[in-house]
Amino acid sequence: MMSTNLKTTEKTPHILVLGMGGTIAGLASSPENPLEYEAGQVAVESLLSHIQSAIPEGLTIVSKQIANINSRNLSEGLLSLLGETVQKSLLDSSVRGIVITHGTDTLEETGIFLQLTCAQLAQKLGKRVILTGAMLPSNAPGADGPSNLLDALRWASTAIDNCPGGIYAVMDGRACMAMDLAKRHPTALNAPLQSSPSSSAGLINPSWLSGVKAVQAAWTEDLSIPKEGEWPWVEILTSHAGARSETVSLWTESQVKGLVLAGSGMGGFHDAWLGPLKEAVTKGIALVRTTRTGSGSTLPNIPEKDLVGCLASGSLTAPRARIALQLALNAEKEAKKMGKPLTWQDFFARIADLPEIR
Repeated sequence: MMSTNLKTTEKTPHILVLGMGGTIAGLASSPENPLEYEAGQVAVESLLSHIQSAIPEGLTIVSKQIANINSRNLSEGLLSLLGETVQKSLLDSSVRGIVITHGTDTLEETGIFLQLTCAQLAQKLGKRVILTGAMLPSNAPGADGPSNLLDALRWASTAIDNCPGGIYAVMDGRACMAMDLAKRHPTALNAPLQSSPSSSAGLINPSWLSGVKAVQAAWTEDLSIPKEGEWPWVEILTSHAGARSETVSLWTESQVKGLVLAGSGMGGFHDAWLGPLKEAVTKGIALVRTTRTGSGSTLPNIPEKDLVGCLASGSLTAPRARIALQLALNAEKEAKKMGKPLTWQDFFARIADLPEIR
């Protein structure tokens, strides 16, 4: 643990900063070529020390390193650890808010995961959890990490236009709900927020805030976090020209519990998949259909009637739909233990039906 604005203990009211690694903690081998770098090299304590002079007066910060990885290597076990740490920290009366420094490659997965497992708790307690990261490594000229981290600290600690507690993300001077994160460019500084409904990091857009409150009104119960090693096995399959039936049939012989089908256009998949997917359903494999386009909604029974046992993803992209399906399958297992007749479809439908902020 590290504290800045010293003369404090962990019982002093503070903002907790959790480090997960990523580009924001990366180091380039040469300033002349900042895109050649290694992620997850700088401790979160060091990231904070570099901006300490700009941290608002009186703001106490405590940091904890959860991981220091390239986020493309994010594991389900690390998601469990992060979620459990966030839940525990939210319940700590000395924690005013939480900032998470994270790699941008899998911010999309972590954003939806925290929304589905921690958002209701954060809202109930009136605390904000803020995801942030960077597109340039920490030693690159004009590195964006310091400004993103400062914006995230302000969002976690300040009463901004009555913005409620919840799970948010702040990057490139803008903010959005973490569940709306979508990296749509490999290098642009605003890549993780492209095509996402957002607001200025310093000034709330009233229509955006109205959308946030609509989502929060609909999300009234967090899903449980799977234990490490207990996450249901779910894979993403992308439909494309020349797709083969074997792409699906090979999975039906495995122990996979669910498949997310990233279809073309409105979420349709190659006709060659139809037979093997019907077989997958008979074997109890959960199916979710989405679009490979990266934006827009996948609607039930469009363009064709859905297979029995297959649900449309709504506005969830394939990476988000995979996390949502894993949590829904885990929730079904937990419900059965308590004798509740709920299926993964019941839980997934709650997620897919969340209002979309436009």
